[in-house]
Amino acid sequence: MTMIAWSVVFSVLAVSVGLYQLYVVPIMDALSIFRIHQPLNNFTNCITIPELQACEKIVLHQPSGKLFLACSTPESRSRWSPSGQDFDAEHRSTEDYVAIFDPRSKEITRLALDKFDSDRGLSVHGMDVVPSSSNPNELFVYLVNHRPPRHGDPRAVGADSAVEIFKTTLTSGKLVHIKTVEDPSIITPNDLIGAMDGKSFYFTNDHAHKVLLLRTLREFFNPATSIGYCHVDDGCKLVAKNMKHLNGIVQAPNGTIYVGSCLGKAVRVYDRQEDNSIVLTDVISYETAIDNLSIDTDGVLWAAGFPNALAMVNYIKHRSTTAPSVSWKLSINTGPSSFYGEKFKIERAFEDSGNLAPGSTTVVHDAQRGLVFMHGMVSPWLTVCKV
Repeated sequence: MTMIAWSVVFSVLAVSVGLYQLYVVPIMDALSIFRIHQPLNNFTNCITIPELQACEKIVLHQPSGKLFLACSTPESRSRWSPSGQDFDAEHRSTEDYVAIFDPRSKEITRLALDKFDSDRGLSVHGMDVVPSSSNPNELFVYLVNHRPPRHGDPRAVGADSAVEIFKTTLTSGKLVHIKTVEDPSIITPNDLIGAMDGKSFYFTNDHAHKVLLLRTLREFFNPATSIGYCHVDDGCKLVAKNMKHLNGIVQAPNGTIYVGSCLGKAVRVYDRQEDNSIVLTDVISYETAIDNLSIDTDGVLWAAGFPNALAMVNYIKHRSTTAPSVSWKLSINTGPSSFYGEKFKIERAFEDSGNLAPGSTTVVHDAQRGLVFMHGMVSPWLTVCKV
């Protein structure tokens, strides 16, 4: 080969290596392709509840120890999941529901819908359950509802997602509809935290566009997801923008807001301001992608993660496979390393190949009763363990 030919070869090779390092490596790292599976189970006496399937989100009602779960069917999740650009509306479930599960009696109550007149039904995703500030026996239930659009092909226009506000009690057996909140800022809602007045909430958009060719890949290199705030009397607004694939959100008793960044492999920490804006105070990095979040009574933040995000994507489509799960614990660091700037302590509490807790998207710890609950958007059962 001539010197010119060799020069061309080396130039092409250099460009290829540069592109690999710049684009391919970050994607592989975000998907945890390089990470070695590390089985770990700090829990005991685990059981499964197969009567509860495809429950993407769990919320614990601490006083009673009962769980609220937002559930569908695995088949529907694989066909109609706007967050994953699955828009087969014809094959979506028409029987999505919210259930109450009593861990002591193993009783399951599917809550009937009352005064909910939507002709497009309920397609549940994120959820929050909070006691009313005026009556603690009354609970407000905030739900992400991925409705199909009234006009146009969902594959072309996406879902017409909204937030539904209901009220209930532990014994009524029904969800009484209060309000449907629709707004252009509610683009691709994933999860939310509701207020005790039944009128306001924060929510995450897990994408910046309802539909877009190679949407997740584009937004990985051009972060564009957001956090919004709505009040039924004052409208909605975006309070944080241009972040990477946000999903789970939870609020601590002191008002601190934690937001999971799935492919960003991080939890973002915000302080809420008097005007309902939020100010970023910390970004906490994890080894894996992060989904839904919860906080126990000890103040520990629990996060469901994907040890292999690519396996999770495949599991949603092909349930003959499985996907590993990981549960992370985050607490304030009180050890010696705190003097060197390590503000938070991150621990793995559980990591499974998918046999016990396949594809978990949510984990909740009842510190008072020593129980941990794990479920996922296409999981075939609820996993309950003692800790």
